[in-house]
Amino acid sequence: MGTDEQSAAVGSDTLMGSTAERRVAPGGGSAARSAVRRDPEAQDRGIPADERRALWVEEPAHRRRMPDPVRTSAVRAVIIIAVTLLQAMVAFFCTMAGSWLAFPMVISSIVSTVVATWGALDVWVTRQVWNQRYGVVSDPSSTARALRRERRRARRQARATERAQERIRRRGGAGQLSHP
Repeated sequence: MGTDEQSAAVGSDTLMGSTAERRVAPGGGSAARSAVRRDPEAQDRGIPADERRALWVEEPAHRRRMPDPVRTSAVRAVIIIAVTLLQAMVAFFCTMAGSWLAFPMVISSIVSTVVATWGALDVWVTRQVWNQRYGVVSDPSSTARALRRERRRARRQARATERAQERIRRRGGAGQLSHP
């Protein structure tokens, strides 16, 4: 590394008003060492990437994710309840201040309380409906599953027999081995 390259290295490694500087050892080459001065604002500069603290750590979920319809109704209910609490707070302050807006706010808070109750019940009902439709897990050894399998097999066989009879009728009896 020549003198011009050394000065270029020092100039290019100086960050934001000398937050980090590289000093090149005399003689150049691979004998370079770094000395880093840290600002309080630049905590991770000069720290190798493998030694930095991770900003995001993946952790396994302890519970399964809520189904989409249930999550949608829960979000809607939370928003409605938040607005209801805000209205109740405004109604309280208007009442304390003796404002003309107190009476309309109290009425709207009562209506919002009814709507918020509906929203909470909607979450519960949506969850129950989803569990009833999609939440049943049957084991392979379940008696009900074996019965359903038998019924399906019988229906399949009946449809196959019916199709064969219909095919024979369309051919006008051709293909039968014996006639009654």
